[in-house]
Amino acid sequence: MDFSWLKKMMPNRLYGRAALILFLPVGVVSLVVTVMFLQRHFEDVTRQMTDSMALELALVADLAGDRSPRSLAAANAVAAPLRIDLAVAGGPVPERRTFIDFSGRVVIARLHDQLPQVTGVDLSDLRQVRVSLAGSAAGARPLPAMVMEFPRRRVSASNPHQLLVLLLGTSLLMTGIAAIFLRNQLRPIQRLARAAEAFGRGRIEPYRPAGAVEVRSAGAAFLDMRNRIERQNEQRALMLSGVGHDLRTPLTRLKLGLSMLSPDLPPEPGEIADMERDVSDLKRLVDAFLDHARDAAQDAPAEPQPALPFVTAVVADAHRAGQNVTLAALQGDAAAEVTFRADMLRRALENLIGNAVRYGSRAEVEAAIGPRSFRISVEDDGPGIPPERRDEAIRPFTRLDPSRNQDRGGGVGLGLSIAAGVARAHGGQLRLVDAVRSTGLRAEIVIPR
Repeated sequence: MDFSWLKKMMPNRLYGRAALILFLPVGVVSLVVTVMFLQRHFEDVTRQMTDSMALELALVADLAGDRSPRSLAAANAVAAPLRIDLAVAGGPVPERRTFIDFSGRVVIARLHDQLPQVTGVDLSDLRQVRVSLAGSAAGARPLPAMVMEFPRRRVSASNPHQLLVLLLGTSLLMTGIAAIFLRNQLRPIQRLARAAEAFGRGRIEPYRPAGAVEVRSAGAAFLDMRNRIERQNEQRALMLSGVGHDLRTPLTRLKLGLSMLSPDLPPEPGEIADMERDVSDLKRLVDAFLDHARDAAQDAPAEPQPALPFVTAVVADAHRAGQNVTLAALQGDAAAEVTFRADMLRRALENLIGNAVRYGSRAEVEAAIGPRSFRISVEDDGPGIPPERRDEAIRPFTRLDPSRNQDRGGGVGLGLSIAAGVARAHGGQLRLVDAVRSTGLRAEIVIPR
């Protein structure tokens, strides 16, 4: 069956759909309760009260008998305590009731069923009931009709409309309260949508997560995503500017060396060595830029694996490569596993070791596994970094010592930045503190387990 027409009738906005989900059940429940009460409870009560009143009317009609003064006096004596007004009329009363009289139909039907001599029931007055009863023939003379009048509350509950008024009023009140609550709950979602739309167009709007737990979680995820994208854009811009700046020096030297070569004389060994060194510098710079871009992509999935053997293997590889690095201490269970990206964490640890042996004479590596975190520390005996400049040192393409240039084999300012990016990708951080066993620097990668 095709329900496409129903989808076209549904509201398009979230507020309209939420209001429909909230208010439609309330309306249906109110309607069902009203119908059930009117048809079963209210009509049953009216039927019982009318049947009881019909017995009283039959008793008074029997006492009236032949409509003689004595019979009427006896009937009035019984009717007065029952609050029934008795009168002899010339004709029957008209059959009438108002359109808002829900129980009138039941009253009329039951009176006719219980009293066959009833000729008319007048319910035009919602506070009184007038019933006419035909008199039986007494000899050759027909008896006149008799009219009985009594309060309406004797046959049905008084003010039946009060249920509908109360139900409608309560429904409107609760609907208003629900609408206010719903609007307050949807407002954080709307603010999140506006912030996301603005960010998609290149604008940054202030946003603070609020609302329900799920909405706050989505808002926090959006802020984390926005900060990560902003950081990546900043690093991309820095990398582009750093590529042009750092590649210019070796390219200029290489171009100058090539221009000084004579086509008639073979190049000297020193000139060839200088150009080979420039090519090596270019390769080292390009590899550093590629490592930085690869860490920003973060494509490799994280997997649980033994952490301490991983650190031992990285230190052993660095030692075989000729770096002065030692494994100082390992704390924790050697078989304990930590979820991380092995290639990224290896690159970060290698960068920290490379920085330590570049600016100091040796590097000492420590690793510790705790109940909630995994920590890798690399300590050197170099000059260290002042505390006020450590945040600056983590930024890409930052060299704190102007003398550390390419001519002396310095780095390109990406080692700490790569390590910090790897730590953030694992939900942790890179901390730079004073060395424990020397006056140098201690770099710690801490990631949660």
